[in-house]
Amino acid sequence: MYPGDLQYSESHQWARVEDGVATVGVTHYAQEQLGDIVYVELPSPDEEVKRGEPLGSVESVKAVADVNSPVSGRVIEVNTDLDDEPEKINQDCYGAGWLAKIELSEPAEIRSLMNAQQYVQHVQQLAEQRGR
Repeated sequence: MYPGDLQYSESHQWARVEDGVATVGVTHYAQEQLGDIVYVELPSPDEEVKRGEPLGSVESVKAVADVNSPVSGRVIEVNTDLDDEPEKINQDCYGAGWLAKIELSEPAEIRSLMNAQQYVQHVQQLAEQRGR
């Protein structure tokens, strides 16, 4: 459910870093909490984004949620397929449902993200808190 080759943020985004570029998206947990996604607002190519700040938003039948960037850098590509098929996020959040590719300006930020095991623990803690 949470691929081991990704890094995860507390705000439920993932990053797959290859050659100084992070492909980012929302986690399975995030898309599950949102429900059926019906619209996606993506950043523009060449836009500068900062870790922890919104890079776009997703709208579902339940709510609209900001998507915070897990890394800082320059957007070099966005997933334009989501314009016509935002449901790809629900269907394949770690594959065809990716949001943007960001050229890292601060590669060391990756170390502040969680690995899959840490993210699973984070999600379990959230579930326990909700159960109280």
